[in-house]
Amino acid sequence: MFLIAELKSTVKVHPSQFNKSLADVSKYELNKKLANKVLHNVGLCISFREIVSFHDSCILPADGSSHTDVIFRYIVFRPEIGSLLTGKIKNCTRDGVFVTLGFFDDIFIPKDELQHPSRFEETEQAWVWEYPIDEGQAKHDLFMDVGETVKFRVIDEEFVESEPTGPPENNEASTSKQSTTANDTNFRPPYRIIGAINESGLGLESWWTQNDDNAGNDDEEEEEEDV
Repeated sequence: MFLIAELKSTVKVHPSQFNKSLADVSKYELNKKLANKVLHNVGLCISFREIVSFHDSCILPADGSSHTDVIFRYIVFRPEIGSLLTGKIKNCTRDGVFVTLGFFDDIFIPKDELQHPSRFEETEQAWVWEYPIDEGQAKHDLFMDVGETVKFRVIDEEFVESEPTGPPENNEASTSKQSTTANDTNFRPPYRIIGAINESGLGLESWWTQNDDNAGNDDEEEEEEDV
């Protein structure tokens, strides 16, 4: 889930910080620059790990600050495809289920990757697994409510490069654009994880806990009958 990436960046040190060690200043500046930011095809930066090496420093004309290329290691969040994660349901839409890990919110489980058969309840704004309880037509509705703990498998990841947007042509366009952006369902985060729960043992933890409890009760009844 967490990886160590080796990266390179230029650290600028103001003359007022020349009395401090380059390593301490570099750690502070790199954390300020990268912490909680997504690097394309790398992942979500979490925390500075260590310095690998410094290149020669230089001072640019009319600047006064020193500039040093630094090779360093940084802890990043980027779970492997196929790995299992546990989060909480953030919200549901007709397209699927959004999950949060607390420090990372851009996790999406498409409707086709839910347990089958499932339906979307408009009034509850929640997905429901229609769990068959026998070989007939009887089914038990298992709701995926907001805040519930869910276990899922990572099946894909998406990195999107941010693109600059030009200034609006007039005030009317600006107002329209702000309104569109606020309600834009097509917004794509710079890094998104795609998950699935369409296999045994995945989905809400409460689903399988109930099954284990029921199985345990059945075993106890069988033992009593044997006695």
